[in-house]
Amino acid sequence: MKVDLRINDLLDLNETIAAHVFDGCTYPWEALSRIKEEILRIGATLSEEEYNKVGENVWIAKSAKVAPTAYINGPAIICRDAEVRHCAFIRGSAVVGEGAVVGNSTELKNVILFNKVQVPHYNYVGDSILGYKSHMGAGAITSNVKSDKTLVTVNTGEERIETGLKKFGAILGDNVEVGCNSVLNPGTIVGRNTNIYPLSMVRGYVPAGSIYKKAGEICEKGFR
Repeated sequence: MKVDLRINDLLDLNETIAAHVFDGCTYPWEALSRIKEEILRIGATLSEEEYNKVGENVWIAKSAKVAPTAYINGPAIICRDAEVRHCAFIRGSAVVGEGAVVGNSTELKNVILFNKVQVPHYNYVGDSILGYKSHMGAGAITSNVKSDKTLVTVNTGEERIETGLKKFGAILGDNVEVGCNSVLNPGTIVGRNTNIYPLSMVRGYVPAGSIYKKAGEICEKGFR
């Protein structure tokens, strides 16, 4: 099994306004502690013709659709043509990419959603990065803190990589599909173009181009 954990193995950096947050990083989770600072840096450069600054350090593209019942705490950037729906709760340090959808009762905290990401129904996404066109089905969540409160490790099946992070949810590569009511446990990495079955409990590394049926049962697409 080839293990692809590096940034360019998982993510197309052309598909986020926050590409520079990864500068100098080897693994994508190393950028999690930089999100707040990067939003403030980007926000100061955004055109007033394209973005409105709302409240304290919240920038919303004029072409974005934000429901009046949504709550957005800064710092946050809602990019062009994004949609933030009824009762969405953005707690802060969030980048919502171009054309992305944040759905009803979805909660975000310290995240980067690349362009065209969809978290449209009752999702919790915390301390996570979701790649281009990734999608989380209704009720799917990231769990970002271990129950014993120890630091999160990434388990590839061959080694455990220490992240040094107490809070780290998941990294989804580009075009990942997560089925309804699945839980992505702390330190989950899902490679590009992979599908996660509904009602899954995912932990560790799932290779690109796979179908995750359950723990211990992962197959390549085309070999079901």
